[in-house]
Amino acid sequence: MLVAPSILSADFGHLADDVRAICDGGCDFVHVDVMDGHFVPNLTIGPVVVEAVAKATTMPLDIHLMVENNTFFVDLFAPLRPEFISFHIEEEKHPHRLIQKIRSLGIRPALALNPHTPPEAIEFLLRDVDMVLLMSVNPGFGGQSFIPSVLEKAKRLKSLIEIRNPECLIEVDGGVSDQNIELLRDAGVDVVVAGSFVYKYPSGVARAISALK
Repeated sequence: MLVAPSILSADFGHLADDVRAICDGGCDFVHVDVMDGHFVPNLTIGPVVVEAVAKATTMPLDIHLMVENNTFFVDLFAPLRPEFISFHIEEEKHPHRLIQKIRSLGIRPALALNPHTPPEAIEFLLRDVDMVLLMSVNPGFGGQSFIPSVLEKAKRLKSLIEIRNPECLIEVDGGVSDQNIELLRDAGVDVVVAGSFVYKYPSGVARAISALK
């Protein structure tokens, strides 16, 4: 299991320290939630803050766009050379075109699905992406409860991936903890995003990441 702690739950007054802590603690990616206050009812961080994160991290960035104007934000964050940029299929009229753009920038493209969006909606895009992010909460805020139906959804997506693109990863974001991590693994999930669980774990972030792995 690959673990991508979300810095949305970090202490932004000590952001560089919190980023270094998860890198030293054994994370695989640093997950960055970008929200524009339109696609979701929250406004988070822009390129200036993410540039500071990029300087502090020793692990690849995993940028999750929850925005309306995806192309604009891809152009904003591409210079930071993240490993992944994921965008929501619900908001993009021409997803294949944007997937090609992201890959042309040397970044691995990923698609994100809200809890209500079926995996079949992206079946004919799977050959073109390196990861699919399944939201297991409604996007916009950290600390929400896990939506159990994502387990069935992940299994259905895994079946499609095995046919269309076996190398494509499945990532799940929202309410992930040591209480549901084995269920996610058994459903075919490769990467988990965890914010509150990691940063609020009583024994520290390293032990939280270890508990998930």
